[in-house]
Amino acid sequence: MVDSILVNDNLSVGKKIAYKTIISVGIIALAVILPQIVHLVLGRPGGVKWLPMYLPVLLGGCLLGPGYGAAVGFFSPVISHFITSAMGSPMPPAARLPFMTVELVLFGLISGVFSKKITKTPLWAFPAVILAQITGRAVFLGIVALARDLAPFTTEMVWEQIKTGFIGLALQAILVPVIVIVLHKALVKENE
Repeated sequence: MVDSILVNDNLSVGKKIAYKTIISVGIIALAVILPQIVHLVLGRPGGVKWLPMYLPVLLGGCLLGPGYGAAVGFFSPVISHFITSAMGSPMPPAARLPFMTVELVLFGLISGVFSKKITKTPLWAFPAVILAQITGRAVFLGIVALARDLAPFTTEMVWEQIKTGFIGLALQAILVPVIVIVLHKALVKENE
């Protein structure tokens, strides 16, 4: 969606990359800060229930496209892990980091694949987010099942976490597209 706005402004390739990078950094910052706020207010169970890092990643994919969406999905948990490790309480924990990173890369990549369609019809954000969520969670569960001897958790544990986080996913399946639609309307109005 951001691409179409940058194209309409006739910006050079370098400026487009700079703008998308700045937006990506802002979204990654939100993906690091939002879980901290949720954990502070609701504790660790709140993070498992509401999945606050997922919302910015899904938003990043819808707005920035598959490449930048995947990058946001990669850097969000990695940066969060290193920053919170320095503070003494890594989130996500090291054992979960590789699994969550793969999951969030898929969230950003798949929601980003729909970015051009979202530009034309913002309602495409709904299937984009839902498909990204289903794929990301299924792959996470599948990787744990395949690597059960290496994974620090069982498929049963992950399935329980998926069920616990369903309410957060459901909320994000509504909230992210609504944010995208509002941004789309604001940006279209600004470009007119």
